[in-house]
Amino acid sequence: MFAEVIVDISHSEADKIFEYSVSDCGIVAGSRVLVPFGNKTVEGIVIRVKSECEFDKSKIKPVISLLEDVPAFTAETLALSEYVVKTCYVSRALAFMLFFSAEMRKGRVREQFVKYAALADGVDADELSGSLRKSAKKQKELIAFLLENGKTPVAELNAEFGSAVKALAEKNALVITAEKRFRSPYRDLGGSGGKVNLTEKQRQAVNGIVSSEKLTTLLFGITGSGKTEVYLELIDRTLKQGKTAIMLVPEISLTPQMLKKLRARFGENAAILHSGLSAGERYDEWWRLRTGEARIAIGARSAIFAPVENLGLIIVDEEHDGSYTSESAPRYATIDVAKFRSGYNGAKLVLGSATPSVESYLAAKGGEYNLFELPDRINKKPLPEIEIADMRKEVRHGNNSPFSSILKAELSDCLKKGNQAIIFLNQRGYSKTVVCTECGHVQKCSACDVSLTYHREDDSLLCHYCGAKYKMVKACTECGSPYLKYGGFGTEKIVADLRELFPSAKILRMDRDTTQTKEGHFKILNQFASREADILVGTQMIAKGHDFPFVTLVGILDADMSLHFSDFRSAERTFQLITQVAGRSGRADEAGKVVLQTYQPENHVLRQAINYDYKGFFEREISIRKATAFPPYTKIIRVLVQSENEESAVIAVKKIYENIDTVRRERPSVFRFFGCMKAPLKKLQGKYRYQVLMRIDNGNDDILDRIYTLTNAENRGKINAYMEINPNNLT
Repeated sequence: MFAEVIVDISHSEADKIFEYSVSDCGIVAGSRVLVPFGNKTVEGIVIRVKSECEFDKSKIKPVISLLEDVPAFTAETLALSEYVVKTCYVSRALAFMLFFSAEMRKGRVREQFVKYAALADGVDADELSGSLRKSAKKQKELIAFLLENGKTPVAELNAEFGSAVKALAEKNALVITAEKRFRSPYRDLGGSGGKVNLTEKQRQAVNGIVSSEKLTTLLFGITGSGKTEVYLELIDRTLKQGKTAIMLVPEISLTPQMLKKLRARFGENAAILHSGLSAGERYDEWWRLRTGEARIAIGARSAIFAPVENLGLIIVDEEHDGSYTSESAPRYATIDVAKFRSGYNGAKLVLGSATPSVESYLAAKGGEYNLFELPDRINKKPLPEIEIADMRKEVRHGNNSPFSSILKAELSDCLKKGNQAIIFLNQRGYSKTVVCTECGHVQKCSACDVSLTYHREDDSLLCHYCGAKYKMVKACTECGSPYLKYGGFGTEKIVADLRELFPSAKILRMDRDTTQTKEGHFKILNQFASREADILVGTQMIAKGHDFPFVTLVGILDADMSLHFSDFRSAERTFQLITQVAGRSGRADEAGKVVLQTYQPENHVLRQAINYDYKGFFEREISIRKATAFPPYTKIIRVLVQSENEESAVIAVKKIYENIDTVRRERPSVFRFFGCMKAPLKKLQGKYRYQVLMRIDNGNDDILDRIYTLTNAENRGKINAYMEINPNNLT
């Protein structure tokens, strides 16, 4: 027998199928194996086993060994890997990396076993104890302990009784066994509650999704309308059919909250997958799903590649969120992968959101998707009132603090009533920039073309793009002036100012800096949910999905900041962000309030957001997209070229541009825009960046294939060139 193998080397020269001879009958398509490759031994994935070989059999090397008894890949995930190769334009080895973590692939993590000791069968404890010398006190104590407590981990016994364990084992008085230990993430999370009675609208949505011939449904429900209960009921019905489910949330911070609800309803049937777990936890959860011990996969973006079989349901909560698009290779769109798995299995795909993406709502309106709406909150309460604070007037009246007079008053009232508040700001750190008042120079990262952010806690300057850390300067590095000014403000500064305004209030901060530990998100959110704090200050990770019943006030600082991003989605993202953050307020009995601070109170996006007018926003936005030929009516293609040597990057991007221009001249009507330029961030992590930008009419995949080929031809040596389709971030 012979095996076709993809070796785990993500280099273009190794991106081909290699053949090996097979003697182990346990090797099947999907098995992970060790194979000889040149003068090395590498891991590989078997994609096919066959009886004949197309090459000289004398030159075929044998597979060294099988890595696991259960094939890591199923027929579906092998097909999915091919889909990723074709649609994301990556090597097969790189596509396989999506399914298996680096630690799992390189054998750096295995099953964990714990040794236990117990008294051997037939041992008479009294007789054994009586036969020991008087000085063997620890051995006698150990016998008594095991007689009372039974089987106990050897590590615990060694810590308590020392060499007595070994001494009794040598007398054959103890039996030592090794048992697999399951490394459970969020072991103490628990879960309470069970099935609830659905509202009429929720029942209509569930029944409609189940009975429809269409596989994809958009569940359009306002914040607090009970989308989660619809998800849980759909999962329940799916499991009862003997099938499995995948539940996706946009942020790692939301996974414990959703896992708690799944455990309450379905017990240990739920397994969690995300990059924040330890290597051991991820390994054990992955294999629980692969072997069918767990039948629900819950996680962020990467959980769409969960190794479940007989898939019956995929749920993408907050489907509009930008985090569902990967910004590193392989650059996949989660919803596209979900559609592939849905079609392959005939599984239902549910996209849920209070602010659907323009693309999804257009598909639902056009009949491509089912559309079910949940227009009311479960508690029958209205959505919180959003009041605009015009920061231009605040400045004219001498208020230069981050807080408007309206927000200060509302915060004071909220705290007096014993309620909680959330303050949202999309900027971590103490200050956005450090500016010289003499020459105007802004302190920048030496590796990236971006300003550094001041962090007061450790008096440092931090690059939020590459993570580089610098000592705080005492004088301008350009002109030497000691007169430096902090420009803007971040979450750290907001917390400091709030503590001055409300010294008795307990305040938590949640951003990337405070959530770096494995359970950082969970601990902060749990503290706030347990009312150990009065105010939660945070960035986008607090904006969606969280349910805090005692939050009656939300303050949105710099609400219009995201409007100024050079991205065609900036209006859409601003509307979504405001609506999502506002939805954290007033989710229980007491009415909620939102204060939205802006320097552009007349902006149509903000006006529609404060009225929760998604449909009005959509109609305006989709007409603009159509008139200007932007997605979803076209595809944006970006070819990005990076190099530590700027001249090399310029030469490479010019060559790519000229070669693509040859393609453009063949079919000029397909190209709506075509240009070559510096990337908005000209330098990032020590590399100079140039780009070719295009807008191409839909349905021209052959042109995309040619662009990829031309791009990949320059991706060599110290040049990194790659193609992106509808990139999530155009900076």
